[in-house]
Amino acid sequence: MRMPKRFFTLLELLAVICVIAIPANLMANDKEIVTKIESLGGKVTVKDGLATHLDFTECSKLDDASFQLIGQLSHLKHLTLYNKCLGLNDKTLVHLLKLKDLETLGTDAAQFTDEGLKQFTQLPNLRTASFFHTSFGNKDFTGVGFGHLKGCPKLDNLTVAGISMSDAGFAAIATITQLKTLSTWHTWQTEAGNAHIASMPNLQHLMLGQRLPGGDRKAASLSDFSIPTLAKMKSLKTLKIGEARFTAEALSALKALPKIEILTLYESQLSAMEINKLRESLPGVKIDWQAATEEDRKKLEMYLK
Repeated sequence: MRMPKRFFTLLELLAVICVIAIPANLMANDKEIVTKIESLGGKVTVKDGLATHLDFTECSKLDDASFQLIGQLSHLKHLTLYNKCLGLNDKTLVHLLKLKDLETLGTDAAQFTDEGLKQFTQLPNLRTASFFHTSFGNKDFTGVGFGHLKGCPKLDNLTVAGISMSDAGFAAIATITQLKTLSTWHTWQTEAGNAHIASMPNLQHLMLGQRLPGGDRKAASLSDFSIPTLAKMKSLKTLKIGEARFTAEALSALKALPKIEILTLYESQLSAMEINKLRESLPGVKIDWQAATEEDRKKLEMYLK
């Protein structure tokens, strides 16, 4: 049986044309949200009509409503929240969990609890995460919550710095076995804690600096004593260590690293003569080094008080 012909109204035809003509990724209009976020100081990068990058260099005034607004930019891939982001905590983090495309996140001074860090496992595409000054001075925050990040399947690059956490936090980080890059400095770690880092099976790039100065932390967290420990990291390709007193003799033990390509030494008191000696011990390894300035020497003394 032949179906009767159907005549489309003008409005129906226009609706069909609009659906065909507009790509799916342009259907979402972030313009109004972007305008509001820029008024808060955010710098937004828009690609193909969608906000993909958002950078805040000043976060001290961001509140719950601000994070709710950011969470509406559902196509964000990169987000940085730097300079006193005290308003970001377990509660407000919920708004950012809508960012399912997010690949890179940087935070400064966020007030998370150890249990609150578990929420990051709801970001399935997170690859790089940086935590600066997280919950600093909060006695209830130990850093063991970073262990929850092993539940982020794509996370392979982690930075934790300026955080009042001790070796227990690094033991937890060591369970994130998928990590390929780890950068850490200015914590309450001890040299014994470096053994946790050395146990990470897939780490290819490591930056390791000195502990925070002062308090009851008398011993260094990085010195010649740790070099044999680091020399056990057979997967390492690049190693950056500094803010410490090293000798060329101790550093020569790094020749045990079969894949090492680049060794960077910063803010140390090694002399040019010692570096030349080290280069002889590590043939084939590029050694990046600059002689310590007077300012570097003063900083080192401060770290090791």
